Amino acid sequence: MRLGFGSWRLSPAAFWSMTPREVAAVLRAAAPATPDRGVLDALMRRFPDVAAPSADGRAPPPPDPAAPPAAHPGER
Repeated sequence: MRLGFGSWRLSPAAFWSMTPREVAAVLRAAAPATPDRGVLDALMRRFPDVAAPSADGRAPPPPDPAAPPAAHPGER
């Protein structure tokens, strides 16, 4: 209802006359695009996970750029 009356600015009559299929179509159209595997891989290279600092406060060494990429969970 918040989307219908707020973001979509529908009248109550227009909102309540929408079918579930129409609501689903509007929600799909408004949803952000899902990045594909190539985009995710590029983001992971640009912003790699870094380990937390050790107990003595020193940062861990940077990752070796020559090392093969780690497998993603669920991949072999």
